[in-house]
Amino acid sequence: MNTKDQVAKGLMLPVMEAFYTIQGEGRFTGHPAYFIRLGGCDVGCVWCDVKESWEAAKWPVLSIEQIVEEASNHPGRLVVITGGEPLMYDLEPLTKMLKEKGFTTNIETSGAHPFSGDFDWVCFSPKKFKKPHSSIYEVANELKVVVFHKSDFDFAEEHAALVNSSCEKRLQPEWSKAEKFTPIIIDYVKNHPTWNISLQTHKFMDIP
Repeated sequence: MNTKDQVAKGLMLPVMEAFYTIQGEGRFTGHPAYFIRLGGCDVGCVWCDVKESWEAAKWPVLSIEQIVEEASNHPGRLVVITGGEPLMYDLEPLTKMLKEKGFTTNIETSGAHPFSGDFDWVCFSPKKFKKPHSSIYEVANELKVVVFHKSDFDFAEEHAALVNSSCEKRLQPEWSKAEKFTPIIIDYVKNHPTWNISLQTHKFMDIP
């Protein structure tokens, strides 16, 4: 089986970077976590802070055995699969292998592609630039909407109406707009208490 076929089956994946750090956002803020950032994204967020991840062909294609072995070299057993857009790939083989090694599996995704993989926590962060696939709404544990423009509050509510009833809802100021939107988000959450606030604490603490 050639590399292209193995990528199509999720047996090999383009990895932009993988590193052990502290989760800075959302439900697992403050937890030690091993991040696997896959290369490739077709969503195209204008404010993306990892635009270099968009072109999958730039990054080495690794076997899932290699990926899991590297993750196992660190003491933490929480893995976050992110991107790019990780659901461009079939994540079932990778998450199955991670689970077999005792990892808790999280994903951060825009939901723009059909859902795949065995995840303990699904952070769904929809983007205006590409409509989410319908499969994401029933599996999302966390709805995290990045606020870059005042219209993002209405955008957040549109998706909040579609997720399952147990999904946690968070608003997060886009980093470059935080000074402007943080006070607005605070007022919004106070008036709409089904929402919470997510902050990029790793940027405040200068954690890679």
